[in-house]
Amino acid sequence: MDKETQHMVGDKGMTDLLRKMQDQAKKEGRSYLMEHECKQVLEDMGITTTGSRAARSEEEAVEIFRSIGAPVVLKVLSPEVVHKSDAGGVKLNLKDSEEVREGYRAIMDSFKGRNIVGVSVQEMARPGIEVIVGVTRDPTFGPVLMFGLGGVFVEVLRDVAFRSIPLLENDAQDIIEEIRGYALLKGYRGIAGDVPALKDLLLRISRLVEDFPEIAEMDLNPVFLYSSGYMVVDARIILGEKPPQPPRPASKEDLHDLFYPRSIAVIGASGTRGKLGWNVFCNLLNHNFDGKLYPINPRAEKILGIKAYPRISDVKEPIDVAIILVSANMTPEVVKECCDCGVKYIVVESAGFAEMGEQGKQIEQRMMDIAQPHGCRLLGPNCSGVINTHSSMVQSIGIVDELTRGNIGLISQAGVCAAGMLWGLRHIMDFGIVATIGNKLDINETDMLDAISEDPNVDVMCMYLESVKGGRRFVDVAHKVTGRKPVIALKSGRTEAGKKAATSHTASLAGNDEIFSAIFKQSGIIRARDYEHMFNLVRAFAKQPLPRKEGVFIITYAGSLGVIAADTVTDNKLRLADLEPELKERLKKLLPEYVGGLNPEDYTFSQDAEQVRKTIEIGVESEDVGSFIVVLQAEILGSYAEALRDIDYKGKPIMAVVAGKEFAMEDVIAIEKVGVPVYSTPEIVADALAAMYYYGKNTLER
Repeated sequence: MDKETQHMVGDKGMTDLLRKMQDQAKKEGRSYLMEHECKQVLEDMGITTTGSRAARSEEEAVEIFRSIGAPVVLKVLSPEVVHKSDAGGVKLNLKDSEEVREGYRAIMDSFKGRNIVGVSVQEMARPGIEVIVGVTRDPTFGPVLMFGLGGVFVEVLRDVAFRSIPLLENDAQDIIEEIRGYALLKGYRGIAGDVPALKDLLLRISRLVEDFPEIAEMDLNPVFLYSSGYMVVDARIILGEKPPQPPRPASKEDLHDLFYPRSIAVIGASGTRGKLGWNVFCNLLNHNFDGKLYPINPRAEKILGIKAYPRISDVKEPIDVAIILVSANMTPEVVKECCDCGVKYIVVESAGFAEMGEQGKQIEQRMMDIAQPHGCRLLGPNCSGVINTHSSMVQSIGIVDELTRGNIGLISQAGVCAAGMLWGLRHIMDFGIVATIGNKLDINETDMLDAISEDPNVDVMCMYLESVKGGRRFVDVAHKVTGRKPVIALKSGRTEAGKKAATSHTASLAGNDEIFSAIFKQSGIIRARDYEHMFNLVRAFAKQPLPRKEGVFIITYAGSLGVIAADTVTDNKLRLADLEPELKERLKKLLPEYVGGLNPEDYTFSQDAEQVRKTIEIGVESEDVGSFIVVLQAEILGSYAEALRDIDYKGKPIMAVVAGKEFAMEDVIAIEKVGVPVYSTPEIVADALAAMYYYGKNTLER
């Protein structure tokens, strides 16, 4: 029998064992496994534990003690006692038969009148580095594994990290290295932990939960990690119902024509300025949509000069996309007519659905019941449609001014991104696709991420999320996408108003925000702190190449800003570049006589555009320079644009800092138009450069 077959047989045996234990637990009215049951399951998975043998009398406890050898631990075994230590049900470091007898009697006396199965006798583990391994079930992402240092580190400092199950090998390594206490595991004052053995333990736990999805929570706490191997000292498994299978998603190829339709019908189009139906149709016309447009309005012959139709069924040509702008209670009927006409995509921009309560949810369900049998995909409701500058399509319910074709993809749960934010951002950012998903009744953020990432016009993606509907599929899709294109996400709703009581340490520590941060790390997504941070990062990724070296060259006109830039470079785990001697000599010829120092290169207020250009051209020749921070004078900002336009960067990103840039926006926009992002502080620039450098480094290491 080969190893793979042995593994499959072993997993089946373990699953059968768990099923029997689960049935027994249900008969006894408990939703968890007792310690001796937990350890039997773990041992069958090849996980080393202290063992647990049940004694039902003093003599049996002594007999087990003699077979194990001193010292031993006694623990109460009872379906009524989950937290044994807190209840006084544990006796440690018993070294002879008399101590075992006394310990047994003390436990039995403490729990008189309770349902006691017996007393567990087990090996007393020798001390090691104390860690905790746990599992909880997140309502969005399903089973999640937690790892951290044990003892005070988990109880007080919460030094833990999370990953979605199933874990890959690199996930196991990453979760270990992520905790602040990793230095202790690597080795400190002659004590080190067996990290490969720990990785193996995490992967086995991941496989156990995959094979038996009824495991709702689990704590292995403590686990003693040694220089060679480990020992699980205590274990707890909480059982639940088998979670339902997630719905099978439609393939991403199905969404291509949503972004590149040949024809669009606007149901609820209006000729009255200010109405949403007027705004949407006006946007499509004013941006010169490439395909055919069909306004649908039973009370109009023409809308904005285009022939109108009473109903969509009156249009005899094929329609790829229908935009619905009628009241919520009318929407199911309109959806049915669209499906009967063979429409492939329906964008419901109307509001008044699930966001309004139960009645709205029922309307949404009727829409899905109609659309699914026809294979029709729904976007929204309560969204602002899709913008694709590469097909000249703007479906927004807010009026959108002229847009430049760009390389940024934006997925937003909030419709404000499709119009309100673009009013200003369009001056310094060039978007390719903006997709709003609203209530995401059908098409969700995972579908959009998968589909838009395939668009050759999109190089970098950003997301505004209030929730995630795709579950584990979101992790897998995001991991695939971030291997090719950077994804920056802003997740709102970081705090919880309250949290239900949890049986395990793991569940009590697994807050909504902690899980999302872990999922983003696991899938390679860069998490933004707020809207400004997200768009700052996106501009950097969209306009400039990734740094290939961690060395940063700083050019400034103000010494203080140069010092701040140097500090923040170090704070972001980058470093100042060290130029080659020949390049330093060339730089010295550019500096005023009264200035010293070559990085930061401080020109004081004598700095001009020509000096900046020549300095950058010297810096790009250095093997140690990976990127540039250029602090520019706001007073002469307009003079820099042409100089920066003419530089051959040789694949090394340049970021500009302009203190008070909000007072010189015309010049800022001119510099942004030549491809150099402009920020107000060195801290923002260093943060962006670090994100770019480590994204590139981590992507190459996959």
